Amino acid sequence: MNNKLALLFLVILMQFSCNNNSDKRLADQLKDAKKKELIFTTIKKGWIFFDTPINETSEATIKTWPQWREFMDELAKKPKKTIGDFQKKSKTLSTKVMALNSNIPTQFDTPQIRSRIATLITQVRMLDLYINLTDISEKKVVKFVAEINLELVSLQRQMDKIVEKSKIPMEAGESELLQMIMDTTRAIPSEGAPMIPVNPRSLMNQKNPNGTRP
Repeated sequence: MNNKLALLFLVILMQFSCNNNSDKRLADQLKDAKKKELIFTTIKKGWIFFDTPINETSEATIKTWPQWREFMDELAKKPKKTIGDFQKKSKTLSTKVMALNSNIPTQFDTPQIRSRIATLITQVRMLDLYINLTDISEKKVVKFVAEINLELVSLQRQMDKIVEKSKIPMEAGESELLQMIMDTTRAIPSEGAPMIPVNPRSLMNQKNPNGTRP
């Protein structure tokens, strides 16, 4: 009799223990689901890119620089359904932004533009890294979205500065000076001396200590 009671008690205890474990698993699952929902909601709310040109220069460049157009088009396509969609989008953006190093229009192939593209690439790749972590930091993701937007503005403003500067007419005598500098850079160097490329425009823009151009 005592054995039967002990066996019954053991069965009840095991069932109670199983129920507790089941309840704990269910609670953990609900907690995890709520956490993922919060992460998704935060990222979806903060996933707002400046996906349209901010000036005429950028708008015109979209027509002549395919890589720039494709990157901006990709920014405009916002994921909607799951966090997995945002993760896939970040990988696509990472690929598209890397392509900006290719076929940069000659007018914009300057250290200032390349520097901003490099920064933009770093920020997009960091976004891709953080959104694909097992434990996603939604605050970090939203932070990188904001930083990408700032760099997009900086890049487009720099492009506009270059275009506006190119419209400034040369001062009297500058065309002759430019031609003289170009002729000098084309001169054959003495034997054994390396040819150092010179940007005539950069030389012309330099000023003497008294504030006048050379």
